[in-house]
Amino acid sequence: MISFFFFTTNKHELNEHALQNHCLKSKKYMKSPGFLRGSWLIIFLFLIYPFNLFAQQGSPAMSAAAYYERGRNFMAQENWYSAVESFLECVRLNPAHAEGTAALGECYYELAEFDQALNWVRKARLLARTNMSIANLEVFTLIALGRLDAASALVSEILAREPYNRETLFAAGELDIATNRTSDAMLRYREAVRRYPDDRRLLISLALVSHSLGDGDMSIQYINSALDRHPDDYRVFYYAAYIYAMNDRLSEAIGYAQLSLSYKSNHVPSQELLATLRYRNSQYEEAIRLADSAIAHNRQNMSPWYLKGLSLTRMNRQEEAIAILATAVYINENDEFIRAILEDALISSTAIEDPRRARFASWHFEKARGFRSRNLMDQALFEYRRGLRLNPFAADRREYADILRLSGYPARYLEELRFLQDQGKTDRSLTDAVEAYNSLLSNALFRQWQVNPVDLSERHWKIAVFSLSGQSSYYHADAGITAASIIRELLVHDRNIAPMNLELRQASFSQGFRQAREAGADYFMFISVTENERDISIKGELFTGRTGAPAGTFNTYRTGSDRLRGASRGIIDQLSSSLPLRGRLIIRKQGQALINKGKADGITAGAVFDVVKKDRLSIANEGISLLYNADELVGKITIDNVDEEIASGALTRNGFFDRIEPGDEIILQSDEKKKPVIESAANPELRALLRTLR
Repeated sequence: MISFFFFTTNKHELNEHALQNHCLKSKKYMKSPGFLRGSWLIIFLFLIYPFNLFAQQGSPAMSAAAYYERGRNFMAQENWYSAVESFLECVRLNPAHAEGTAALGECYYELAEFDQALNWVRKARLLARTNMSIANLEVFTLIALGRLDAASALVSEILAREPYNRETLFAAGELDIATNRTSDAMLRYREAVRRYPDDRRLLISLALVSHSLGDGDMSIQYINSALDRHPDDYRVFYYAAYIYAMNDRLSEAIGYAQLSLSYKSNHVPSQELLATLRYRNSQYEEAIRLADSAIAHNRQNMSPWYLKGLSLTRMNRQEEAIAILATAVYINENDEFIRAILEDALISSTAIEDPRRARFASWHFEKARGFRSRNLMDQALFEYRRGLRLNPFAADRREYADILRLSGYPARYLEELRFLQDQGKTDRSLTDAVEAYNSLLSNALFRQWQVNPVDLSERHWKIAVFSLSGQSSYYHADAGITAASIIRELLVHDRNIAPMNLELRQASFSQGFRQAREAGADYFMFISVTENERDISIKGELFTGRTGAPAGTFNTYRTGSDRLRGASRGIIDQLSSSLPLRGRLIIRKQGQALINKGKADGITAGAVFDVVKKDRLSIANEGISLLYNADELVGKITIDNVDEEIASGALTRNGFFDRIEPGDEIILQSDEKKKPVIESAANPELRALLRTLR
């Protein structure tokens, strides 16, 4: 029937008569029912044929290879979500596609989903056992997961096959840093860069590691080499901005951050770094503008909220700062840095009766109750104290008092209840408790000696806490100052240390030294912070107030939730344990004496203290120790009765004459065996920066 439409035939075979007959027959056939049905079918087929052809050409069934290529294009654009979608389709169509499987692992690595990344990488290794690139990706993933032994074994295996594998050398350096062998990493990177002098990542790694080791000039040299060899790479400009900023060359750092954005305007790390640099350069309005832009793009990103709140605080626009930070807290109530500067702003700029104080204090009280339900009393105490600092007259003080009672401090419990009575927050049960514990403590040591422990309390170490104004971490500007604020607050509750109320933010070491010395500090400490999205490390460098000489270094490392608070407490624990315990002999009755330290200070029965003449102690020029001559040691006291805040014991004179008098100092020199173990952990900020180099 199709041939009907092509009825033109050879003119030599058909004469005119035959043609007429053919046409007459055709007309008759066209009128027949069969033709009518068939012709409509032919017309329908010809009508839909172009559309069917268009459909086949417009959306062909893509192959696994095509999905793989699409995924690689998305990776080049750093569009990890779309890349994952493409690679998942690739391996669905071809489960044996090793490259697509490995690429899935790399995408999940970039998304910081390291467990999922390892799953896909190991599947890829089964498909391509001899592919060392996939093996190297497994090494990086194991390092990110903290499975360092497995990573080390795999590095050794790869280097045994290919001793100069560039990726493996890079991974081995990162492994050295993860195991806190930064100097070894430096040597390894130097050896690698001799073989691969143009490698961008190696040069940047050398710059970052040099800075972490305190060699700022060398870090500048290496990053300049990277700039010379890669003059149009936005990533190199980003790291150059970071390195120059860490060396306090802010103008140049700002220029490099702007260059990075000129090559890739949507590079979020460069945007955030530029905003931080504007803040550090006191360009607060510009920092706020950049922060607003970042917030508009992603309200869930806490960094710009934090930076905007800090900038407003520096401009003394406290009400605006509180409003911004409060909004951020409602978005993410567990962000410790934002909550810390918000509460500091409330405490410094609002009245105690301000209802916002009570609102934010209630969060701490609720969290404290959660800790208490799990018998985590130390954590609960911290939260109650933080809440009571915001709202001292809260009825939740009763719960705080209960924890003191449960911790074995009935006198302090009674003191808190009486405070509540004075504030008019009393009821029948509270009145009964006051009467009961007043009776219970009738034979307490302070009643036997007829003294008030509150009047006798004394702090014997004066310590100033500072942070350098340029100390910014990878994630939070002025992170050191925020941590220093928390550490100083925690020291308020240390019965042996008096934190000095000096400006936390110092422009230089010399300025801090001057302030501490002129204020009469025994020691001063500079706080610095390094962090990544999950971990934080705080370093406290202690110096002698009189000479400025180094006295000690403390390090803490924490991960997970409440890491800022936990790391700050770690610094306090190490500092407190390192200082000799000092007290004063208050009253003497023949061979017995009373001192103003007790159970709350760690005093136990059987402890033996030196008794030194009043005002004869001196602090060593460097290190942590107290010095006194043998002639100034007038005796010893052996503790036999310990109360919460005081203790008594038997005196033993030193020499023939009894020279022990009230007011003499008592010293318990630190036991070397009991000195704190200083935590040693890899620099989390350096690890994060190296990981982003992939």
